[in-house]
Amino acid sequence: MAENEELHEEMSEEGTRHKILVADDEASIRRILETRLKMVGYDVVTAEDGEEAVEVFNKTNPDLVVLDVMMPKMDGYGVTREIRRTSDVPIIILTALGDVSERITGLELGADDYVIKPFSPKELEARVKAVLRRTISKDVIIPASSPASGSSSGSAKGGKNIITTGSIKIDTARRQVYRKNERIRLTGMEFSLLELLVNNSGKAFSRNEILQHVWSYPADHRIDTRVVDVHISRLRSKLEADPTNPELILTARGIGYMFQRIN
Repeated sequence: MAENEELHEEMSEEGTRHKILVADDEASIRRILETRLKMVGYDVVTAEDGEEAVEVFNKTNPDLVVLDVMMPKMDGYGVTREIRRTSDVPIIILTALGDVSERITGLELGADDYVIKPFSPKELEARVKAVLRRTISKDVIIPASSPASGSSSGSAKGGKNIITTGSIKIDTARRQVYRKNERIRLTGMEFSLLELLVNNSGKAFSRNEILQHVWSYPADHRIDTRVVDVHISRLRSKLEADPTNPELILTARGIGYMFQRIN
């Protein structure tokens, strides 16, 4: 029974299994990840260099991409740029242990999360599941201690699935954001981060709390919290009139970040 429930979690809304593209120039890593991910219920396609990764992505339309940074022909940054031209599909980058700049650059280009090499396949499986759950699910996930989502802390206008603040309209059912009826493209993790903050307007969240709620990192997991800072920066660049002087997503000094509703 537990096995069936586990497999059900890896199914897309259409009832088919989620498809994952694994791109890495090391054959042993591709083989291990393909085997492990198939064992837990995913369909897997692979690529051994950046150019092939873009080609396979365009042909197969995967639900998630696992992408090594250092690859021949086109590195992971170039692949991320190409994917982000047309798609908001979640991307998890694989990066070297000591190279913080690789992680930050990948996140700034639009990656949703990263896993540090060397890593255990089980860790990657957990990251894949967490990102897919957040970026593909249409369900609104609010922490148990948060205000009821129906009122969205008093910020919802025009329907329980629509949140309006200033010129920004957030459709939580479709996971879409608009400014004056023009859609703003957000990745799945960007939307989930925004949704957490908006549904708790006025409440400050620490970076660790955000990692737990949005990325599903356990409370005792040691992680570079700059993954949150980069996503906040990306959100501000898309939503704020002046990202250097934000009015919506504020820094709560000594704590983390909070959303300020504008009427």
